[in-house]
Amino acid sequence: MTEASESADAARWDDLGLSPRLLRAVQALGLDTPSPVQTAAIPAALAGQDVLACAPTGSGKTLAYALPLLQRLAAHAPIGKRRPQALVLVPTRELAAQVGETLQQITQGLPTPVKLSVLYGGVSINPQLMALRAGADVVVATPGRLLDVLEHNGLRLDDVHTLVLDEADRLLDSGFADELAGVLRALPARRQNLLFSATFPAEVDALAHQLLRDPLRVDVAPAPGASADTEGPQGAEAAAPLLTERAIEVDSTRRTPLLRQLIAQEGWPRVMVFVATRYACDHVADKLRRAGLTAEAFHGDASQGARTRLLAAFKAGELQVLVATDLAGRGIDIAQLPVVVNYDLPRAAVDYVHRIGRTARAGASGLAISFISPATEAHFRLIEKRQGHRVPRERIAGFGVTETAPAGAASGGIKGKRPSKKDKLRAAAAGSGD
Repeated sequence: MTEASESADAARWDDLGLSPRLLRAVQALGLDTPSPVQTAAIPAALAGQDVLACAPTGSGKTLAYALPLLQRLAAHAPIGKRRPQALVLVPTRELAAQVGETLQQITQGLPTPVKLSVLYGGVSINPQLMALRAGADVVVATPGRLLDVLEHNGLRLDDVHTLVLDEADRLLDSGFADELAGVLRALPARRQNLLFSATFPAEVDALAHQLLRDPLRVDVAPAPGASADTEGPQGAEAAAPLLTERAIEVDSTRRTPLLRQLIAQEGWPRVMVFVATRYACDHVADKLRRAGLTAEAFHGDASQGARTRLLAAFKAGELQVLVATDLAGRGIDIAQLPVVVNYDLPRAAVDYVHRIGRTARAGASGLAISFISPATEAHFRLIEKRQGHRVPRERIAGFGVTETAPAGAASGGIKGKRPSKKDKLRAAAAGSGD
Protein backbone atom coordinates (compact mmCIF):
# COMPACT_ATOMS: atom_id res chain seq x y z
CA MET A 1 0.00 0.00 0.00
CA THR A 2 1.38 3.37 -1.04
CA GLU A 3 0.56 6.54 0.85
CA ALA A 4 -0.03 10.12 -0.20
CA SER A 5 0.81 13.11 1.92
CA GLU A 6 -0.96 16.45 2.17
CA SER A 7 2.04 18.46 1.08
CA ALA A 8 0.73 19.20 -2.39
CA ASP A 9 -1.66 21.87 -1.19
CA ALA A 10 -0.73 24.28 -4.00
CA ALA A 11 -2.00 21.98 -6.76
CA ARG A 12 -4.29 23.24 -9.49
CA TRP A 13 -7.14 21.45 -11.19
CA ASP A 14 -5.27 21.29 -14.48
CA ASP A 15 -2.39 19.50 -12.72
CA LEU A 16 -4.52 16.44 -11.97
CA GLY A 17 -4.92 14.94 -15.44
CA LEU A 18 -8.59 15.77 -15.91
CA SER A 19 -9.95 16.28 -19.41
CA PRO A 20 -10.74 19.82 -20.63
CA ARG A 21 -14.45 19.01 -20.50
CA LEU A 22 -14.32 17.98 -16.86
CA LEU A 23 -12.16 20.98 -16.03
CA ARG A 24 -14.85 23.21 -17.46
CA ALA A 25 -17.45 21.33 -15.43
CA VAL A 26 -15.42 21.93 -12.26
CA GLN A 27 -15.07 25.61 -13.10
CA ALA A 28 -18.84 25.81 -13.57
CA LEU A 29 -19.19 24.62 -9.97
CA GLY A 30 -17.11 27.61 -8.82
CA LEU A 31 -14.27 25.55 -7.35
CA ASP A 32 -10.96 27.39 -7.68
CA THR A 33 -8.50 24.81 -6.38
CA PRO A 34 -8.67 21.10 -5.50
CA SER A 35 -8.71 20.00 -1.90
CA PRO A 36 -5.98 17.72 -0.47
CA VAL A 37 -8.04 14.54 -0.87
CA GLN A 38 -8.84 15.47 -4.46
CA THR A 39 -5.21 16.33 -5.21
CA ALA A 40 -4.03 12.94 -3.93
CA ALA A 41 -6.86 10.66 -5.05
CA ILE A 42 -7.79 11.90 -8.53
CA PRO A 43 -4.50 11.14 -10.36
CA ALA A 44 -4.30 7.68 -8.81
CA ALA A 45 -7.93 6.90 -9.67
CA LEU A 46 -7.43 8.15 -13.22
CA ALA A 47 -4.46 5.79 -13.54
CA GLY A 48 -6.69 2.87 -12.55
CA GLN A 49 -5.16 2.43 -9.10
CA ASP A 50 -7.27 1.40 -6.12
CA VAL A 51 -7.68 4.15 -3.51
CA LEU A 52 -8.38 4.10 0.22
CA ALA A 53 -9.13 7.61 1.45
CA CYS A 54 -9.93 8.86 4.93
CA ALA A 55 -10.87 12.54 5.00
CA PRO A 56 -13.04 14.86 7.11
CA THR A 57 -16.11 16.94 6.42
CA GLY A 58 -15.96 19.43 3.59
CA SER A 59 -12.85 17.81 2.17
CA GLY A 60 -14.30 16.99 -1.24
CA LYS A 61 -14.52 13.21 -1.17
CA THR A 62 -17.46 13.05 -3.58
CA LEU A 63 -15.63 14.89 -6.36
CA ALA A 64 -12.47 12.93 -5.56
CA TYR A 65 -14.12 9.79 -6.93
CA ALA A 66 -16.80 11.29 -9.21
CA LEU A 67 -14.43 13.12 -11.54
CA PRO A 68 -12.12 10.19 -12.37
CA LEU A 69 -15.13 7.88 -12.58
CA LEU A 70 -16.77 10.09 -15.22
CA GLN A 71 -13.53 10.54 -17.16
CA ARG A 72 -12.98 6.81 -17.34
CA LEU A 73 -16.59 6.39 -18.41
CA ALA A 74 -16.07 8.82 -21.29
CA ALA A 75 -13.03 6.84 -22.42
CA HIS A 76 -15.07 3.62 -22.57
CA ALA A 77 -18.21 4.82 -24.33
CA PRO A 78 -20.74 1.96 -24.41
CA ILE A 79 -21.89 0.42 -27.68
CA GLY A 80 -25.43 -0.91 -27.87
CA LYS A 81 -27.44 -1.36 -24.68
CA ARG A 82 -25.96 0.61 -21.83
CA ARG A 83 -25.02 -1.48 -18.83
CA PRO A 84 -23.59 -0.04 -15.62
CA GLN A 85 -19.85 0.55 -15.79
CA ALA A 86 -19.57 2.23 -12.41
CA LEU A 87 -21.32 1.48 -9.12
CA VAL A 88 -21.39 3.80 -6.10
CA LEU A 89 -22.63 2.15 -2.89
CA VAL A 90 -23.86 4.37 -0.05
CA PRO A 91 -25.53 3.49 3.27
CA THR A 92 -28.55 5.82 3.24
CA ARG A 93 -31.27 7.00 0.91
CA GLU A 94 -30.45 10.63 1.59
CA LEU A 95 -26.79 10.15 0.68
CA ALA A 96 -27.78 8.28 -2.49
CA ALA A 97 -29.90 11.22 -3.60
CA GLN A 98 -27.16 13.68 -2.69
CA VAL A 99 -24.45 11.84 -4.64
CA GLY A 100 -26.85 11.55 -7.56
CA GLU A 101 -27.34 15.32 -7.54
CA THR A 102 -23.58 15.87 -7.54
CA LEU A 103 -23.09 13.60 -10.54
CA GLN A 104 -25.94 15.32 -12.35
CA GLN A 105 -24.33 18.70 -11.70
CA ILE A 106 -21.05 17.58 -13.22
CA THR A 107 -22.53 15.84 -16.24
CA GLN A 108 -24.72 18.78 -17.24
CA GLY A 109 -21.70 20.42 -18.85
CA LEU A 110 -20.51 17.30 -20.71
CA PRO A 111 -21.24 16.89 -24.42
CA THR A 112 -22.00 13.16 -24.11
CA PRO A 113 -25.03 12.41 -21.93
CA VAL A 114 -24.39 10.10 -18.99
CA LYS A 115 -27.26 7.88 -17.96
CA LEU A 116 -27.47 7.85 -14.18
CA SER A 117 -29.68 5.65 -12.03
CA VAL A 118 -30.19 6.29 -8.32
CA LEU A 119 -31.66 3.32 -6.42
CA TYR A 120 -32.84 3.32 -2.81
CA GLY A 121 -35.60 1.83 -0.73
CA GLY A 122 -38.55 3.43 0.97
CA VAL A 123 -40.24 4.05 -2.39
CA SER A 124 -41.81 1.76 -4.96
CA ILE A 125 -39.32 -0.32 -6.91
CA ASN A 126 -41.41 -0.30 -10.09
CA PRO A 127 -40.49 3.18 -11.38
CA GLN A 128 -36.81 2.37 -10.78
CA LEU A 129 -37.13 -0.89 -12.73
CA MET A 130 -38.91 0.90 -15.56
CA ALA A 131 -36.19 3.55 -15.78
CA LEU A 132 -33.50 0.88 -15.92
CA ARG A 133 -35.01 -0.57 -19.09
CA ALA A 134 -33.31 2.25 -21.00
CA GLY A 135 -29.98 1.24 -19.47
CA ALA A 136 -27.60 3.06 -17.13
CA ASP A 137 -23.94 4.04 -17.21
CA VAL A 138 -23.58 4.83 -13.50
CA VAL A 139 -25.61 3.41 -10.63
CA VAL A 140 -25.74 5.02 -7.19
CA ALA A 141 -27.47 2.69 -4.76
CA THR A 142 -28.05 1.52 -1.24
CA PRO A 143 -27.12 -2.17 -0.91
CA GLY A 144 -30.57 -3.47 0.00
CA ARG A 145 -32.42 -1.86 -2.89
CA LEU A 146 -29.66 -2.85 -5.31
CA LEU A 147 -30.06 -6.49 -4.30
CA ASP A 148 -33.83 -6.17 -4.81
CA VAL A 149 -33.27 -4.82 -8.32
CA LEU A 150 -30.85 -7.65 -9.09
CA GLU A 151 -33.40 -10.21 -7.91
CA HIS A 152 -35.95 -8.64 -10.28
CA ASN A 153 -33.41 -8.94 -13.11
CA GLY A 154 -33.55 -5.17 -13.43
CA LEU A 155 -29.87 -4.88 -14.25
CA ARG A 156 -26.63 -6.81 -14.43
CA LEU A 157 -23.28 -5.77 -13.01
CA ASP A 158 -21.04 -7.79 -15.34
CA ASP A 159 -19.58 -4.67 -16.99
CA VAL A 160 -18.81 -2.68 -13.84
CA HIS A 161 -15.17 -1.58 -13.93
CA THR A 162 -15.26 0.83 -10.96
CA LEU A 163 -16.75 0.23 -7.52
CA VAL A 164 -16.98 3.08 -5.01
CA LEU A 165 -17.81 2.53 -1.35
CA ASP A 166 -18.82 5.91 0.06
CA GLU A 167 -18.94 5.98 3.87
CA ALA A 168 -17.24 2.60 3.92
CA ASP A 169 -17.34 2.46 7.72
CA ARG A 170 -21.15 2.56 7.77
CA LEU A 171 -21.41 0.00 4.97
CA LEU A 172 -19.62 -2.42 7.28
CA ASP A 173 -22.17 -2.05 10.08
CA SER A 174 -23.78 -5.32 11.07
CA GLY A 175 -26.96 -4.32 9.24
CA PHE A 176 -25.11 -3.90 5.95
CA ALA A 177 -22.41 -6.56 6.05
CA ASP A 178 -24.48 -9.37 4.50
CA GLU A 179 -25.97 -7.06 1.86
CA LEU A 180 -22.52 -5.77 0.92
CA ALA A 181 -21.26 -9.32 0.57
CA GLY A 182 -24.18 -10.10 -1.74
CA VAL A 183 -23.40 -7.12 -3.96
CA LEU A 184 -19.71 -8.00 -4.13
CA ARG A 185 -20.58 -11.50 -5.34
CA ALA A 186 -22.51 -9.99 -8.26
CA LEU A 187 -19.55 -7.87 -9.43
CA PRO A 188 -16.69 -8.83 -11.75
CA ALA A 189 -13.59 -10.01 -9.89
CA ARG A 190 -11.37 -7.60 -11.82
CA ARG A 191 -12.36 -3.99 -11.18
CA GLN A 192 -11.09 -0.78 -9.66
CA ASN A 193 -12.10 -0.22 -6.02
CA LEU A 194 -12.31 3.20 -4.38
CA LEU A 195 -13.05 3.31 -0.64
CA PHE A 196 -13.85 6.62 1.02
CA SER A 197 -14.59 7.10 4.70
CA ALA A 198 -14.56 9.83 7.31
CA THR A 199 -13.45 7.38 10.00
CA PHE A 200 -11.18 4.37 9.70
CA PRO A 201 -12.10 1.62 12.18
CA ALA A 202 -10.56 -1.83 12.09
CA GLU A 203 -13.43 -3.15 9.96
CA VAL A 204 -12.56 -0.76 7.13
CA ASP A 205 -8.92 -1.79 7.37
CA ALA A 206 -9.92 -5.45 7.07
CA LEU A 207 -12.16 -4.75 4.08
CA ALA A 208 -9.37 -2.77 2.42
CA HIS A 209 -6.97 -5.69 2.70
CA GLN A 210 -9.64 -7.98 1.27
CA LEU A 211 -10.74 -5.85 -1.67
CA LEU A 212 -7.93 -3.53 -2.68
CA ARG A 213 -4.88 -4.27 -4.79
CA ASP A 214 -1.85 -2.12 -3.96
CA PRO A 215 -4.05 0.86 -3.09
CA LEU A 216 -3.02 4.46 -2.60
CA ARG A 217 -3.74 5.38 1.03
CA VAL A 218 -4.86 8.97 1.48
CA ASP A 219 -5.17 10.40 5.00
CA VAL A 220 -6.37 13.98 5.38
CA ALA A 221 -6.33 15.11 8.98
CA PRO A 222 -9.16 17.40 10.10
CA ALA A 223 -8.26 20.96 10.95
CA PRO A 224 -8.12 21.77 14.69
CA GLY A 225 -11.67 21.90 16.01
CA ALA A 226 -13.07 20.35 12.87
CA SER A 227 -15.21 17.27 12.64
CA ALA A 228 -14.78 14.31 10.33
CA ASP A 229 -17.59 13.33 8.04
CA THR A 230 -18.90 13.43 4.50
CA GLU A 231 -19.10 16.52 2.41
CA GLY A 232 -21.92 18.30 0.64
CA PRO A 233 -22.96 18.11 -3.00
CA GLN A 234 -20.07 20.06 -4.47
CA GLY A 235 -17.47 18.77 -2.07
CA ALA A 236 -15.65 22.10 -2.08
CA GLU A 237 -13.16 22.87 0.63
CA ALA A 238 -13.34 26.45 1.76
CA ALA A 239 -11.74 27.83 4.91
CA ALA A 240 -11.08 25.32 7.69
CA PRO A 241 -14.29 24.60 9.61
CA LEU A 242 -14.58 26.09 13.08
CA LEU A 243 -16.53 23.77 15.35
CA THR A 244 -17.20 24.66 18.97
CA GLU A 245 -18.15 21.80 21.28
CA ARG A 246 -20.01 22.32 24.55
CA ALA A 247 -21.02 19.81 27.23
CA ILE A 248 -23.85 20.95 29.49
CA GLU A 249 -24.59 19.04 32.68
CA VAL A 250 -28.33 18.62 33.25
CA ASP A 251 -30.73 16.15 34.83
CA SER A 252 -32.17 13.77 32.24
CA THR A 253 -35.71 14.89 33.11
CA ARG A 254 -34.84 18.55 32.49
CA ARG A 255 -33.32 18.26 29.02
CA THR A 256 -36.40 19.39 27.09
CA PRO A 257 -36.93 22.59 29.14
CA LEU A 258 -33.21 23.33 28.80
CA LEU A 259 -33.40 22.81 25.05
CA ARG A 260 -36.36 25.19 24.79
CA GLN A 261 -34.53 27.83 26.84
CA LEU A 262 -31.36 27.56 24.75
CA ILE A 263 -33.28 27.88 21.49
CA ALA A 264 -35.04 30.99 22.79
CA GLN A 265 -32.01 32.63 24.39
CA GLU A 266 -29.52 31.88 21.62
CA GLY A 267 -31.95 32.68 18.82
CA TRP A 268 -30.96 29.68 16.71
CA PRO A 269 -32.81 29.85 13.38
CA ARG A 270 -32.36 26.09 12.92
CA VAL A 271 -31.16 23.28 15.15
CA MET A 272 -30.82 19.55 14.63
CA VAL A 273 -31.46 17.54 17.80
CA PHE A 274 -30.23 13.95 18.02
CA VAL A 275 -32.01 11.38 20.17
CA ALA A 276 -31.52 7.65 20.69
CA THR A 277 -34.84 6.15 19.64
CA ARG A 278 -37.78 6.72 17.33
CA TYR A 279 -40.06 7.00 20.36
CA ALA A 280 -37.91 9.77 21.85
CA CYS A 281 -37.81 11.43 18.45
CA ASP A 282 -41.59 11.71 18.27
CA HIS A 283 -41.90 12.58 21.96
CA VAL A 284 -39.38 15.43 22.00
CA ALA A 285 -40.70 16.88 18.74
CA ASP A 286 -44.23 16.85 20.18
CA LYS A 287 -43.06 18.61 23.37
CA LEU A 288 -41.35 21.32 21.32
CA ARG A 289 -44.42 21.84 19.14
CA ARG A 290 -46.55 22.26 22.26
CA ALA A 291 -44.10 24.96 23.33
CA GLY A 292 -44.78 26.85 20.10
CA LEU A 293 -41.76 25.78 18.06
CA THR A 294 -41.91 24.45 14.52
CA ALA A 295 -40.45 21.00 15.12
CA GLU A 296 -40.74 17.64 13.39
CA ALA A 297 -39.42 14.12 13.95
CA PHE A 298 -37.08 12.51 11.41
CA HIS A 299 -36.62 8.74 11.66
CA GLY A 300 -36.86 5.50 9.75
CA ASP A 301 -40.59 4.95 10.32
CA ALA A 302 -41.40 7.87 8.03
CA SER A 303 -41.82 7.21 4.32
CA GLN A 304 -39.12 8.35 1.95
CA GLY A 305 -41.44 11.02 0.58
CA ALA A 306 -42.11 12.37 4.07
CA ARG A 307 -38.41 12.37 4.91
CA THR A 308 -37.60 14.22 1.70
CA ARG A 309 -40.25 16.85 2.43
CA LEU A 310 -39.01 17.31 6.00
CA LEU A 311 -35.43 17.83 4.88
CA ALA A 312 -36.53 20.30 2.21
CA ALA A 313 -38.56 22.26 4.76
CA PHE A 314 -35.67 22.27 7.23
CA LYS A 315 -33.17 23.41 4.61
CA ALA A 316 -35.56 26.15 3.52
CA GLY A 317 -35.93 27.43 7.09
CA GLU A 318 -39.60 26.47 7.31
CA LEU A 319 -38.76 24.17 10.24
CA GLN A 320 -36.77 25.47 13.19
CA VAL A 321 -36.07 22.13 14.88
CA LEU A 322 -35.47 18.72 13.33
CA VAL A 323 -35.44 15.99 15.97
CA ALA A 324 -33.63 13.00 14.49
CA THR A 325 -32.24 9.58 15.16
CA ASP A 326 -28.81 8.64 13.82
CA LEU A 327 -30.49 8.23 10.43
CA ALA A 328 -29.70 11.94 9.95
CA GLY A 329 -26.14 11.59 11.24
CA ARG A 330 -24.65 10.68 7.87
CA GLY A 331 -24.87 11.77 4.29
CA ILE A 332 -27.06 14.81 4.87
CA ASP A 333 -25.64 18.19 3.91
CA ILE A 334 -27.49 21.23 5.24
CA ALA A 335 -25.78 24.49 4.38
CA GLN A 336 -25.18 26.90 7.24
CA LEU A 337 -26.68 24.69 9.95
CA PRO A 338 -25.59 26.62 13.06
CA VAL A 339 -26.02 24.03 15.80
CA VAL A 340 -26.59 20.38 16.59
CA VAL A 341 -27.61 19.09 20.01
CA ASN A 342 -26.93 15.62 21.38
CA TYR A 343 -30.09 15.31 23.48
CA ASP A 344 -29.14 11.65 23.92
CA LEU A 345 -25.52 10.64 23.57
CA PRO A 346 -24.68 8.30 20.69
CA ARG A 347 -23.73 4.75 21.50
CA ALA A 348 -20.37 4.92 19.74
CA ALA A 349 -17.69 7.57 19.35
CA VAL A 350 -17.80 7.24 15.57
CA ASP A 351 -21.49 8.22 15.63
CA TYR A 352 -20.60 11.28 17.70
CA VAL A 353 -18.18 12.29 14.94
CA HIS A 354 -20.84 12.00 12.29
CA ARG A 355 -23.52 13.74 14.31
CA ILE A 356 -21.48 16.85 15.02
CA GLY A 357 -20.33 16.78 11.40
CA ARG A 358 -23.76 18.15 10.40
CA THR A 359 -22.58 21.61 11.44
CA ALA A 360 -19.37 23.57 10.72
CA ARG A 361 -19.39 22.48 7.10
CA ALA A 362 -17.68 23.98 4.03
CA GLY A 363 -15.84 26.63 6.03
CA ALA A 364 -18.79 27.80 8.12
CA SER A 365 -18.63 27.94 11.91
CA GLY A 366 -20.88 25.71 13.98
CA LEU A 367 -21.79 24.63 17.48
CA ALA A 368 -22.26 21.12 18.86
CA ILE A 369 -23.86 20.78 22.30
CA SER A 370 -24.10 17.56 24.31
CA PHE A 371 -26.42 17.15 27.30
CA ILE A 372 -24.62 15.22 30.05
CA SER A 373 -26.51 13.69 32.97
CA PRO A 374 -24.88 11.89 35.90
CA ALA A 375 -25.89 8.60 34.28
CA THR A 376 -24.12 9.45 31.00
CA GLU A 377 -21.03 11.23 32.28
CA ALA A 378 -18.83 8.12 32.17
CA HIS A 379 -20.05 7.31 28.68
CA PHE A 380 -19.18 10.80 27.45
CA ARG A 381 -15.72 10.48 28.98
CA LEU A 382 -15.14 7.42 26.81
CA ILE A 383 -16.29 9.35 23.75
CA GLU A 384 -13.83 12.10 24.67
CA LYS A 385 -11.08 9.52 25.06
CA ARG A 386 -11.76 8.13 21.60
CA GLN A 387 -11.82 11.67 20.20
CA GLY A 388 -8.56 12.59 21.92
CA HIS A 389 -9.79 15.76 23.58
CA ARG A 390 -11.89 16.86 26.55
CA VAL A 391 -14.90 19.17 26.39
CA PRO A 392 -15.22 21.39 29.49
CA ARG A 393 -18.42 20.84 31.48
CA GLU A 394 -20.77 23.73 32.16
CA ARG A 395 -24.07 24.32 33.90
CA ILE A 396 -26.92 26.67 33.07
CA ALA A 397 -28.57 28.77 35.77
CA GLY A 398 -31.88 27.26 36.83
CA PHE A 399 -30.86 23.77 35.76
CA GLY A 400 -28.91 22.45 38.70
CA VAL A 401 -28.09 18.75 38.74
CA THR A 402 -29.89 16.76 41.44
CA GLU A 403 -29.71 13.23 39.99
CA THR A 404 -27.01 10.77 40.94
CA ALA A 405 -25.32 8.22 38.75
CA PRO A 406 -26.91 4.77 38.97
CA ALA A 407 -24.88 1.83 40.17
CA GLY A 408 -22.55 0.58 37.46
CA ALA A 409 -22.56 3.82 35.49
CA ALA A 410 -19.06 4.74 36.64
CA SER A 411 -17.53 2.30 34.20
CA GLY A 412 -19.30 3.90 31.22
CA GLY A 413 -18.92 1.95 28.02
CA ILE A 414 -19.48 2.36 24.35
CA LYS A 415 -21.50 -0.61 23.29
CA GLY A 416 -22.25 -2.04 19.89
CA LYS A 417 -23.99 0.06 17.31
CA ARG A 418 -27.31 -1.80 17.52
CA PRO A 419 -29.27 -1.06 20.75
CA SER A 420 -30.84 -3.94 22.62
CA LYS A 421 -34.51 -3.97 23.62
CA LYS A 422 -33.55 -3.00 27.15
CA ASP A 423 -31.45 -0.11 25.85
CA LYS A 424 -34.38 1.11 23.75
CA LEU A 425 -36.73 0.99 26.76
CA ARG A 426 -34.23 2.87 28.92
CA ALA A 427 -33.72 5.51 26.24
CA ALA A 428 -37.47 5.88 25.74
CA ALA A 429 -37.97 6.39 29.47
CA ALA A 430 -35.11 8.89 29.61
CA GLY A 431 -36.55 10.77 26.65
CA SER A 432 -39.89 11.27 28.38
CA GLY A 433 -38.67 14.17 30.49
CA ASP A 434 -40.50 17.46 29.80
